[in-house]
Amino acid sequence: MSNHSRRLPFPVLALLAAATLVQACTAGPPQAEDLQTQPAERGNLTAVVGATGTVRPNQAAKLQFETSGTVEEVSAQVGDRVDVDQVLARLRQTSLPASVIAAEAELVEAQRALDQLLQSGSPQAAAQLALAQAQDALKDAEYKWRVRQEGYRASPATLDLARARVVIAEDSLSNARSAYGRVPGDPWENANKAAALEMVAQAQQQVDSARRALNWYVGRPSPIDQALLDADVAQAQARLGDAEREWERLKDGPDAADIVAAQARLAAAQSTAELAQIAAPFAGQVTSVEVKPGDQVSPGALAFGLADISQMLVDISLSEIDINRVAVGQPVSVVFDGIPENTYSGEVTEIGLTGESIQGVVSFPVTVRLVDPDEAVRPGMTAAVNIVVSEILDVLLVPNRAVRVQDGKRVVYVLEDGVPTPVEVTLGASSDTQSEILAGDLQPGDLIVLNPATTFGQNGPPFMMGN
Repeated sequence: MSNHSRRLPFPVLALLAAATLVQACTAGPPQAEDLQTQPAERGNLTAVVGATGTVRPNQAAKLQFETSGTVEEVSAQVGDRVDVDQVLARLRQTSLPASVIAAEAELVEAQRALDQLLQSGSPQAAAQLALAQAQDALKDAEYKWRVRQEGYRASPATLDLARARVVIAEDSLSNARSAYGRVPGDPWENANKAAALEMVAQAQQQVDSARRALNWYVGRPSPIDQALLDADVAQAQARLGDAEREWERLKDGPDAADIVAAQARLAAAQSTAELAQIAAPFAGQVTSVEVKPGDQVSPGALAFGLADISQMLVDISLSEIDINRVAVGQPVSVVFDGIPENTYSGEVTEIGLTGESIQGVVSFPVTVRLVDPDEAVRPGMTAAVNIVVSEILDVLLVPNRAVRVQDGKRVVYVLEDGVPTPVEVTLGASSDTQSEILAGDLQPGDLIVLNPATTFGQNGPPFMMGN
């Protein structure tokens, strides 16, 4: 009986037990023809870990307008497959803000200016651009080195804020603990007590987070971190030296700063001009269309849903007991309530390194890729996932329903001359339906009783039903 089964009151149980005893004493021993049997056989035992998850596409996005205007053209419908950078909708030019309209003219001028600059000698321009980039990289490495040193990680204001957050978090923890102490009862039986315990745990996490932040601000890099910082600076200095030598060799070209300025001008104009349209950020399938030609839209208005369904994934969570039995690449079988007639194949592609504790139960995220999805599988569906974690070949197996406990030992009943006879066994690995026999007198071909009934005789019950 499971922990969630409804328990009968003691007087009812006593009456049922007495009735069962009278019936067993008057019915006599079970007849062989009433018993279900199955020969003991050797076979393969597959152990699985199961969980339930939700199907999601490999990548998904909600595309929004970033400026106001009137929709002029919608060139994609639900179900269409689109390529990366494919334009899905445009706004009417005359309805755009003046800054966007002006950016289209600026884009033409910026492209012309950059082309003219580069025509003076692209190798020289490339050398000078490389020199500027190397200089920036060295500055970044040196800045990173400096701000990671002890005493330079935070301003006084940042330190004050960090210390204040620690004080606030500790005060919240103290209040949560006091509130928990005021609630009577056991947290495992009283919902209010459990909620108070949850508040204590959350407050403790906030304290730990605030203390870690403060400790980082006032700390110093570890020997390994310091070595990495030193290496980054040394590498940036070496690259700058290479760029300087290359520039000395090709310094008759255009000024690298002018090239950078021209490229930045072009990028800024292009970014602003592209506000007049929505393009696919990746190749995929249109899952929703929220606009029509003539619609008035504003910044943030939802336009399209896009999903890359070239790969379908299922996200599940496994307990800390099962997580170390799972490895990337293990085969998976997947079934869906909405597709009862099919079983799909998959494989484990990702296992989370950090567990999440929810009400005292630690679970780890696991991602499964469907190997053979079809059109019936849709994002958002609930999937039952079984991961094959081990397979034992050619072992003696016994059905779990046939195993009983007698005098603290596991036994199975075997028909010998029509009489159920207990045989002590030692079990190994198990699946949902079968268990491996490690030791005992059970032999292949022995007729195992699948439904041994409890009987009462002069010497008491010859066997007891297992749980």
